[in-house]
Amino acid sequence: MTVREPMPLQDPSERAQNFNEVALGYSEEQAVAEAMRCLECKNPKCVDGCPVNVDIPGFIAQMKENNFDDAIATIKLTNSLAAVCGRVCPQETQCEQMCVLAKKGEPVAIGRLERFCADNERKNGVTPPVRAEQTGRSVAVVGAGPAGLTAAADLARGGHAVTVFEALHDTGGVLTYGIPEFRLPKSIVKEEVDYIKQLGVDVKVNYIIGKIKTLDQLRADFDAVFLGTGAGLPKFMGIEGENLNGVYSANEFLARVNLMKAYDFPVYDTPIKRGKRVMVVGGGNVAMDAARSALRLGADEVSIIYRRSEAELPARREEVENAKEEGIIFRLLTNPVSILEGDNMTVRGIECVKMELGEADGSGRRSPVPVEGSEHIIDADVIIIAIGTSPNPMILSGSEGLEVDSRGLMVVDDSGTTSIGNVCAGGDAVTGAATVISAMGAGKVAASTINDHLENN
Repeated sequence: MTVREPMPLQDPSERAQNFNEVALGYSEEQAVAEAMRCLECKNPKCVDGCPVNVDIPGFIAQMKENNFDDAIATIKLTNSLAAVCGRVCPQETQCEQMCVLAKKGEPVAIGRLERFCADNERKNGVTPPVRAEQTGRSVAVVGAGPAGLTAAADLARGGHAVTVFEALHDTGGVLTYGIPEFRLPKSIVKEEVDYIKQLGVDVKVNYIIGKIKTLDQLRADFDAVFLGTGAGLPKFMGIEGENLNGVYSANEFLARVNLMKAYDFPVYDTPIKRGKRVMVVGGGNVAMDAARSALRLGADEVSIIYRRSEAELPARREEVENAKEEGIIFRLLTNPVSILEGDNMTVRGIECVKMELGEADGSGRRSPVPVEGSEHIIDADVIIIAIGTSPNPMILSGSEGLEVDSRGLMVVDDSGTTSIGNVCAGGDAVTGAATVISAMGAGKVAASTINDHLENN
């Protein structure tokens, strides 16, 4: 069995000091060699693992023949964010997990091949899309993140007039404010959004639905509405000291670094406290992003504090490995109980307790239990809380009948339809914080539902 082509990476000691992309991408020779590993199964399961149903065997077969233009065209039939997905999708638990080769060895590097196709097209010039014949129907999309952009692209391909309303001053949602430059360059996000605009999508930024215009007003102005507002409201632990200067939510910290370009100081004079000893509470991809960003901002020591063991870390294995290589410390089976105050309301440390794993909880993971007498203090001057997010309730202002659950998540059926007939929703606003590709999949489902509704009414 052939060996999987390794991804070229920046050296850890160098990349830990810059915000340049860590993964450098395949060469043409590497991409073709990896494509050749595909067995071209008669009954491919990889497509079943893709939330946006990319024709994976089709584009890989075209790569084998060096038909890279046809390969990216095949991908774009169902995925308008190929360069994004090739970088940040957890392929190891989706399409690649379903690959036949994974049963006895390493699966085909589907994500890396998708990235190569997208990057190759960008290098040689993106072919402008042909706009669909117009239906005369209009759709409002709220939120220019992965779910909203995907829904907008699919609806524009259906010939509908699509307007995207984005609350922030730039598009991309979590792609722009959440994922660091070293994992997803903002220039790539911009080019992907520009392609969607070329499909005929109109984008309005600095436009807060719930303030400038209500959902009910949108429903009056458009034939259908899609809500892809995400989950941008940070959660905190509710422990003493979370109000101190030097405590950030991961959302705020990453937004300052990414959207407001604090990493490019003094060109962008974005205020941010650059700690010397930084503690990041949480174990997901967002925690890894925050920790690795803090290191690049000049911290002497950065630690991940996580209450379970490494086996339960929810972050992608690739991100954990990259963080370790860069020198991030993992303080596992550890849980904060308070943040300690220094001079002038600043952070001087964090008090923690050691944990041990007990019985499994509702998620199937073993519940962490405090170890008696294990309290200890870790010196720190910046604390970043990365324990999850919830939807911002702003969208509910001036909307009648939109059902949400006890967590503030919008309630939808299998078609993505909310409790209001001509309004669909998807992404983190429905599921809570999840992956980019799952949000995109929800956007596609909702777009299909809206398209069917407009065609039949």
